[in-house]
Amino acid sequence: MMTNILTVAEIKDYQLRHVSFEAIALGRQLGEVTTLLINGTDDMAGQLAAHGADRILTVTDEQLTPYSSDGYTQVIQAALDAVSPDYLILGHTAVGKDLAPVIAVRRQAGLITDVVAYSDGHFKRPIYSGKAFEEKTFNSDFRVVTIRPNNFAVLNIAGAGTVEPLDVTIKDLRTTINEIVQKTTAGVDLAEAKVVVAGGRGVKSAEGFNMLQELADVLGGAVGASRGATDAEYCDYSLQIGQTGKVVTPDLYIACGISGAIQHLAGMSNAKVIVAINKDPEANIFSVADYGIVGDLFDVVPMLTDAFKAARV
Repeated sequence: MMTNILTVAEIKDYQLRHVSFEAIALGRQLGEVTTLLINGTDDMAGQLAAHGADRILTVTDEQLTPYSSDGYTQVIQAALDAVSPDYLILGHTAVGKDLAPVIAVRRQAGLITDVVAYSDGHFKRPIYSGKAFEEKTFNSDFRVVTIRPNNFAVLNIAGAGTVEPLDVTIKDLRTTINEIVQKTTAGVDLAEAKVVVAGGRGVKSAEGFNMLQELADVLGGAVGASRGATDAEYCDYSLQIGQTGKVVTPDLYIACGISGAIQHLAGMSNAKVIVAINKDPEANIFSVADYGIVGDLFDVVPMLTDAFKAARV
């Protein structure tokens, strides 16, 4: 019997988040994939199909924008009733972390979160702030999984999946969101960026982060920061990476003026390639770096920016 998978697409700033496609990719390893698209567009449905979704269920309801935990839970419950899947896969994002335990409890399902790899029924996830990994399996009939962004290769598959509306009546919402006030950064989403240029106290000022932004722009990446930099008010807390900030897994992480406190390493040590720039050759950041540059970041970063610009010409 074919294994049925339900994934939930996430939309941010009127675009599908990359993790939506990664969830489909994992789902295809397990079976046939149905993706739930809430308040999306026809173009978004086409993107989901092009990345491997066999079937797309669409729901449109103004009560679901902005995001509502109660509302989304009702829609997912309706989709589960319609599809009867063996797995529900969501991104390990603010939305996914909010919904996954609620659905797991209501459906008496097994739950494995923050998954970074899958093989032969085993789901791999980091523990102890990324110092070790564990592999877990399910013994329940229905399973809920959240996946960490930037860990599953996205599929590009010719052909279009079927698109079907799902009829859901949203009722009894316990809360209503009147306004969202948030600080956001322009450009690439830090949580899903393939390249992250991060600054620490060594950047010395808010103006110093402009230099990092220029390098990130050249590389098509995002800017991040250590807690030391955010505490010093060099940048907004939305950029903080670490145990009490965002966890990122980019292809390339460039740490500029970051000492390498264990709390910061917990948020970035699983990056595929780490480059550290620091004047102190004994800085702890070098212990996790693949490449280290001992030098003044105010000299090194502009040189790197110029070199990458020249390489792109």
